[in-house]
Amino acid sequence: MVAAASAVVAVGTVAGLVSAFGDGPDGGDEARPRVSESPVMRPLPAVSSAGPSPSTNAPSPARSSPRPEPVKSAPTRSGPSSGAPVAPASTRLYSHGESQVLEWVRAHRSDPRRALIESRIADRPAAVWFADFHPDTITGRVRAVTSGARSAGQVPVVVPYAIPQRDCGGASDGGAPDRGAYDDWIDRFAAGLGSREVIVILEPDAVSETECLSEAQRADRYAALARAGRVMKAVNPRARVYYDAGHSDWNPIGTQAARLRQAGAASAASSDGIFTNVSNFNWTSDESAYARGVLAAMGGPSGLGAVIDTSRNGNGAPANGAWCDPEGRKLGQAPTLRTGRSAIDAYLWVKLPGESDGCKGEAGTFTPDYAYELAD
Repeated sequence: MVAAASAVVAVGTVAGLVSAFGDGPDGGDEARPRVSESPVMRPLPAVSSAGPSPSTNAPSPARSSPRPEPVKSAPTRSGPSSGAPVAPASTRLYSHGESQVLEWVRAHRSDPRRALIESRIADRPAAVWFADFHPDTITGRVRAVTSGARSAGQVPVVVPYAIPQRDCGGASDGGAPDRGAYDDWIDRFAAGLGSREVIVILEPDAVSETECLSEAQRADRYAALARAGRVMKAVNPRARVYYDAGHSDWNPIGTQAARLRQAGAASAASSDGIFTNVSNFNWTSDESAYARGVLAAMGGPSGLGAVIDTSRNGNGAPANGAWCDPEGRKLGQAPTLRTGRSAIDAYLWVKLPGESDGCKGEAGTFTPDYAYELAD
C-alpha cells in the first residue's frame, strides 16, 4: 500500500467538509459552505524516515489480513446527583446546518439515492473548516458555529487551517503570510470559541509535513502551534485542542512524537492530545495502535488522548495505494465521543465522505454517486 498524506486543497477556500467563510473584504459573520477543491493525498513513504517525501512512491510492507478493530459497547455512566444514565456522546456532537451534502439532499428530494445519503452521511455530525485568511471576520465566523452548537446543546468540531507555508507550497498552499499574521489570526479565532466545550483539530499536516522548512522555520512553526494551543485553552478552558500526528503509514512513531513535543502537544497548557487519519483510509485498529504509541513516546500528562478520522476507513486503505476516490472504500465508525477504548477520545468525521478527491467528480465537490458507493 502506498502511504498518503492528508493535505487539504485550500487556496483561499476550504476543502473536504463544511467551511465557514465571509464574502469579500468584509466577509460577513455568518458561517456558510464554499468549497472549491478536496483533500489531495500525495504518495508518501511507509518506511522509517525523517519525514515524508511527496515524490516518493514506495510500497508499504505487506500486511496479513487486516481487520477493523472490534467495537465494544460504551460504558453507561451515571450523573453525579440524579443517577440517570448520561446520553451517548455521539448525540452531543454538532451537526452544522450548512454543507454541500445537505444542500444536495434538500435539492434532490426525489432522487433514489437521497434516503441513503441523507441517513448515513448528511445526518452525521462533521467538522467545520476555516481555511481562508480573513482576519477581520474570523471571530464572527467561528462564533457563528460555536453559538449554533451551544444553542443545540452539542459539541462542535472546528479546524483552523491557516499555518504559514501550508502544504510546503503544494496543492494546499496558502494560509497566513507570516508568523505575526498567523498569531493574530489565532487570537481572533480563539475569541470566537465561546465558553462551552469545543473540539479543535489544529492545523492538519502542520507537524507531519515539514520537510520543506529550514531548521529555523520548523522551530518557528512549532512555536506558533504551541502558542495557538495555549491561546485557545486560555480563552476557553473547555476547548479540547488536538495536534497533528499524521497517520500510521506516514512518519515513524519516534519522529512524530519528537516533533509533537516541540509543537507543544505534550503540554497540558496547550494540548489535549493528537489526531490521526484525517482524509485517509487506514483501519481504526491501526490508527489506535499508532496513536497510543505516539502518545507514549511523546510523554506528557496521562490524560492526553487521541481522536481518529473514521469517515472513509470502513474497508481500510486500498492495497494498491490508490488515494483519489479509490474503489471499494466504505464509511467508517460513526462520529462519537464515546469509543470505549483507552486513550482514544473520539472518532470524528473530519473529511466529509462524498466530497471528491478529484477522480469521481470535480475536486472538492459533493459527488452523489461517490457518496452512495461509500454509504451503500
